[in-house]
Amino acid sequence: MLTLTFITMIVLLMLGFPMMVPLLVASLMLLFLVIDMGNVGLLMGQMISGVQSWALAAVPLFIFAADLMTRGHTSQRLLDLVQSFVGHLRGGLPITTAASCTLFGAVSGSTQATVVAMGGPMRPKLLEKGYSDAFSIALIINASDIALLIPPSIGMIIYGVVSGSSIGDLFIAGILPGLLILVLFSVYCWIGSIRMGIEPEERVGWAVRWQAMKKALLPLGFPLVVVGGIYGGIFSPTEAAAIAVLYALILEVIILRAVKLKEIWDVALSTGLITAVVFILVAAGNAFTYTISFAGIPQAILEPVIASIGDSPTLVLGLIAVSFFIGCMFVDPIVVILILTPLFKPAVEAAGLDPIHVGVIVTLQAAIGSATPPFGCDIFTAMAIFRRPYFDVIKGTPPFIIILLFATLLLVLFPSLSLWLPSLAH
Repeated sequence: MLTLTFITMIVLLMLGFPMMVPLLVASLMLLFLVIDMGNVGLLMGQMISGVQSWALAAVPLFIFAADLMTRGHTSQRLLDLVQSFVGHLRGGLPITTAASCTLFGAVSGSTQATVVAMGGPMRPKLLEKGYSDAFSIALIINASDIALLIPPSIGMIIYGVVSGSSIGDLFIAGILPGLLILVLFSVYCWIGSIRMGIEPEERVGWAVRWQAMKKALLPLGFPLVVVGGIYGGIFSPTEAAAIAVLYALILEVIILRAVKLKEIWDVALSTGLITAVVFILVAAGNAFTYTISFAGIPQAILEPVIASIGDSPTLVLGLIAVSFFIGCMFVDPIVVILILTPLFKPAVEAAGLDPIHVGVIVTLQAAIGSATPPFGCDIFTAMAIFRRPYFDVIKGTPPFIIILLFATLLLVLFPSLSLWLPSLAH
């Protein structure tokens, strides 16, 4: 049964079907062969229950806010701010790129939106300065993945819904790991710039910096409103998403006038299409998780492995990291989170692990998978935006993937990197 299900899914993927089709076809196969032949209503019920959580309402709202700011002036103002402070350092331009991706991730929560917003202006500058195209593209798509760790994070919302964890705690737990990755990327950019012999930019004066700070003040208010409002008890994460949309509308449409009223319809349509894809994946993933669990497939695979490693927290975390990393290399990270999170829940509880810490590690693997061959979604976004072939896009990714895996190891060995800030908030 396992072999037949796996082969069917692989064949459908190779034929070019979107991920939701293999999930649903495999679920129907298991329904008819194992559970209850003809009871399609059971499957429909699981799909509906998968998207019933009120917390999922935050997903389209954050996507809408990110789309508004991608079309507006927010990304350029954040970029100018970072460049005014670090542009004069050795490797200042790539460090600016990584830091700007981190900042924009804090106002969008979307890796793909960050690739679009930051890749457009920064790639030509990196090429003009003398950096290779492989390095430039790899830096952009991997630094954009920090958006999944820095709040608001769509990946953390999905994990929080599936695991029943506090989305607010997950948001704040991702801040330090996100900043850690930014530091590691910056060190790599600094060393790489020395090896390539690329000279830094000229230092700008404080007048330019103050001007950049004033222009970036309102965009920087976005994460403060979202995270501060949640931990100040003013509103829930879902309500924060609605506030984010209002903030983005006021900022880009009324104050900066970067987005015209007539463009809002196009933004809403784009958000609707992306949301539909996400929610269909969530529904299909929930149905697939139910059917494979009923059929006992995950238990047959995971139970011997978990039994062999016992209840050691470090080993369980290591197994979770490896499983999610491999899964996200081949399948959409949202689907992997939906399928694997419930399966590892007993092992997490047996090992006494904090689900918030586990959530940060899971989200980091989703971030790595977004830019890891063969099927990382940011790879295909970069192919479309930069109009470069597949192998040109992935050529420079290995060093960044190694850095991200090193960050994973640090998080597994030092849980306080994830749990310190949430402990201060309680």
